[in-house]
Amino acid sequence: MTAEGDHFVYVIRCADDTLYTGYTTDPERRVREHDADEGAKYTRGRTPVELVHLERFDSRSAAQTREYAIKQLTRAQKESLIDDSTVDFDHH
Repeated sequence: MTAEGDHFVYVIRCADDTLYTGYTTDPERRVREHDADEGAKYTRGRTPVELVHLERFDSRSAAQTREYAIKQLTRAQKESLIDDSTVDFDHH
């Protein structure tokens, strides 16, 4: 069972410079899965990937609502979101 606050929306930058947005309960595991071509079909063959944005939520529904909203953004809006991100992703 997932603990409260363990719902995440993430954006990864693929090797071909495309962006992929997803939902997970474990960002580090999910990035490893994408890198091993075990993630989303979209990211297979586009590795390695880099985690460039991460947001935490208290519920799955809130995270998935945000995931949908990010997926509706233009590329420029997603890049702005990434540029405004202040989280250190070097730990993954």
